[in-house]
Amino acid sequence: MLKYKNLVIIGTSHIAKQSINEVNSVIKNESPDIIALELDPLRFNKLIFDKKEKFNIKNINLLNLIGAYIEKKLGEKVGVSPGAEMKEAVKLAEKNKIQIALIDQDIRITLKRLKKQLTFKEKIKIIYDIIKSSLIPSEELKIDLTRVPEKKIINKLLKIVKKRYPSIYKVLVEERDVFMAKRLYSLMSANKKVVAVLGAGHEEGIINTIKCYSQKKKQPN
Repeated sequence: MLKYKNLVIIGTSHIAKQSINEVNSVIKNESPDIIALELDPLRFNKLIFDKKEKFNIKNINLLNLIGAYIEKKLGEKVGVSPGAEMKEAVKLAEKNKIQIALIDQDIRITLKRLKKQLTFKEKIKIIYDIIKSSLIPSEELKIDLTRVPEKKIINKLLKIVKKRYPSIYKVLVEERDVFMAKRLYSLMSANKKVVAVLGAGHEEGIINTIKCYSQKKKQPN
């Protein structure tokens, strides 16, 4: 958990039981005016209401399908459905009549950006890593799926992705960090107490971006 002025960020793992517990305790202790979620309307409706959206086949990205499949399988291993911590936050928001803000970029834009930026070389690396199961070498990183990984492990994972898949890192991490930081800064500027629930890999990037906006004392474009 990170704090900056009237913002509290809960860095979660989408399949960790620890994240559900932390979301519950932090929201109860902080009593925020707004709960911000790392979701866009499409993903929110799918997660909370199980609403099926029609996607153009051209916009469906193989990497996204693989990621969703892996997350689902890992979730089955620990008995937690992907996004359970988001559902917990929504449940608490409804119970305590707290405003919900969806701060992530539209998933369709993200997938289009990823499709455009992903190089042929990176695609070959993805296929190779999946076949060889070498994306995250088990001898280098031991992760307890029931808990949010430590900062040093998260940073190590991000460095691996940034080095091996620079386009993926740019689109899925850097660009979304900036997008969500702008949304959060806007909410903070309204003098509201905000608790943000988002993936642990986004915490530091978002906080650093918000600090830059705050030091410049002007609303980002």
